[in-house]
Amino acid sequence: MTISKPPVEDFATDFDHTDPEWVANPFPIWDDLRERCPVAHTERYGGAWLPTRYADVSAIAHDTEHFTSRTVVIGNGRPGEDAPPAPMGVAPPISSDPPFHAIARRLMQPAFAPKAIGPYEDFTRKLCARLLDPFVGKSQIDISKDYAEHIPTLVIAHMVGFPQEDEERFREFVHTILEAVDKPVEERIEDFQPIMEYFEARINEHIEDPRDDLTSFLLNAEIAGQPLAPEHIFGTMVLLIVAGIDTTWSAIGSSLWHLAQHPEEAQRLRDEPELMPLAIEEFLRAYAPVNMARLVKEDFDYNGCPMKKDDWILLSFPAANRDPEVFEDPDQVIIDRKVNRHAAFGLGIHRCLGSNLARMEMRVAIEEFLARFDSFSLADPDDVEFSQGQVRGVRKAVVNLG
Repeated sequence: MTISKPPVEDFATDFDHTDPEWVANPFPIWDDLRERCPVAHTERYGGAWLPTRYADVSAIAHDTEHFTSRTVVIGNGRPGEDAPPAPMGVAPPISSDPPFHAIARRLMQPAFAPKAIGPYEDFTRKLCARLLDPFVGKSQIDISKDYAEHIPTLVIAHMVGFPQEDEERFREFVHTILEAVDKPVEERIEDFQPIMEYFEARINEHIEDPRDDLTSFLLNAEIAGQPLAPEHIFGTMVLLIVAGIDTTWSAIGSSLWHLAQHPEEAQRLRDEPELMPLAIEEFLRAYAPVNMARLVKEDFDYNGCPMKKDDWILLSFPAANRDPEVFEDPDQVIIDRKVNRHAAFGLGIHRCLGSNLARMEMRVAIEEFLARFDSFSLADPDDVEFSQGQVRGVRKAVVNLG
C-alpha cells in the first residue's frame, strides 16, 4: 500500500526518511544539512530530529541520560501502555536502557563472538554457491533479488532454527516493521499480528522440541537464576530475524552495486584478495545501511534545539560516515582506506552485536560473486531501486554478466 503524503519542501524543517528524494539519493541532502542545519527537525511522525554531523550523532548515541532506546523504529505512534516497559523495551538488547541493557547484551554476546560465528562460514559459502551457480554462463542477474536478499535470510533462519522455506515471510516481516513506517498506527498494529502469531508458533515448537539453535538458547537462558520473560524472548527473536536480515542484505547489495559501476576495483579485489577486509569496511562506511531511532526522555535543550518528551531522534550513522570533519574525501569510495573509524555498526552501548556475522556474510558473498564472474556491469543505472525507511539498501539492480 502506498501512503499519499505531501513531498518534502525543505529537509531542514520537514525531513522524511521515506520521501522519494531521500530514498533515491540521500547523500546531497545530508551534505546540505550539515552545512545549513546540522540538526534538522520535522513535525512528521509526531515530531522528530535528525543530526547529520558525526559529533552530534555520537554525542546523542552515547547519551543514555536524556535519550531512551525503548523503541528504535520511527513510526506515527509511540510505545503504548501494553508495550514492554523501560528498561527492557520492545526488542532487547537493542531497545534496552541501562542497567538492563548490559545484562541483556551480555547474555547474547557469546552467540555472536568470532569463534561462534566461524562455523557458519561453510554454510554461507555453500549457500552463495547454490545461489550463483545457476547464473554462470547466463547474461544477467539481479544482485538483490537473485542473490543478496537470500543470504542473510537463510543464514539467520539456520541460526535460529526456523524453516528455510519461510524466507519470503521473513522478508515480508522486514518490510512491515522497517519500511511500512508511514502507515497509520492502527494499520501497523494490525499488520504486526501475523508476525506475533508466527513467532509464538516457532517458540512453542522449540519448547516442545528443543534443539541446538539460538531459539532454544534463549528459552534455556536465565537472568539472576530466573528464565527470561516471555516478552524478552519474543522481542529478541524478532530482533534477530529483522536486524539479521535487512541490514546485511542491504550491505551486500550496495557493495555489489558499487563494484558493478567500478570494474577496476572488482578486478583489484580479485588480484589483491588481502584488500578485502579494508574494502568491506569502506563499503560499510560509504553505504552504511542503518539509521537508528531514540526517544527524548524529558523536555531537553540540545545545543539550542528545544527537544520535547517523546520526540524522535533519527540517528543517521550513514550521514555521520560522510562527515568531512572526520573522514578525508568522505564521498569517495577508497577500497584500501587505512583510517576508517566508521559508525556503520552504531556508536555507544548499542553498537551492533552482529557485526562479526555481517562482516563474514559480506566477505563470503563478495568473494563468491567475484570468483564466478570475470566482469559485470549495471544493465541500466537508472533502473535501480532502494528500500525506504531506516535501513537503506539496493532492492533491485540487474547487472550484465561478461
